Amino acid sequence: MNPKSEIPNPQSDESPIRNPQSPIGRIQNPKFVVFEGGEGSGKSTASLAVAHRLSAAGAVVVHTREPGGTRAGERVRELLHEDLTPWAELFAFLVARAQLVAEVIRPALTRGETVICDRFAPSTFAYQAHARGLDAEKVRAANAIATGGLEPDLVVYLDIDPEVGLRRKLGEAEAIRTGLEGLEFHRKVREGYLAQAAADPLRWRVIDATLPPEEVAALAWEAMTGD
Repeated sequence: MNPKSEIPNPQSDESPIRNPQSPIGRIQNPKFVVFEGGEGSGKSTASLAVAHRLSAAGAVVVHTREPGGTRAGERVRELLHEDLTPWAELFAFLVARAQLVAEVIRPALTRGETVICDRFAPSTFAYQAHARGLDAEKVRAANAIATGGLEPDLVVYLDIDPEVGLRRKLGEAEAIRTGLEGLEFHRKVREGYLAQAAADPLRWRVIDATLPPEEVAALAWEAMTGD
């Protein structure tokens, strides 16, 4: 049987990974992998590089993104360019996520395929809970409803100083409003990510996003495969 690959280009951002602080233990054969990072971290480029490499090795891979990945999700993405209240922003992201889980992620996992997602719930806890200041337990409860309790097997987090990341993103027209916030907001986002990584070191891999893109991609590959 010929392997199938579904790797649509989701108009991603850019770039690629190792963390000297990562534990020796690792998730074996992760099937649902999420790439996370602040603005300009290069998570979209790294996730696509790994998806294509897995596909070339014979794996069946679905690469998708948040917010987006479905027709409804892409329409929600357009809405997120508007100046929404923090709770309205949260629910918009969750609408897109609920549709993506039901329409793309769960069906692919049921078929035994590998799903690589550019952003997922960790973004919500970093941006809406930690940086926006929404009640974390309420955010957690709402997210659990949207995802049906689905969690990634592995989170690859590309860490970058927000000042550096924001300079990389200057002039990008596609950025949604969260990407256009000030430096202090993005420092809080980074804090939110690092707190999640510290709380769940088995599932998280932190990679220095200032490394050359090829090295970041190689480290992301290693995080997934151990090679």
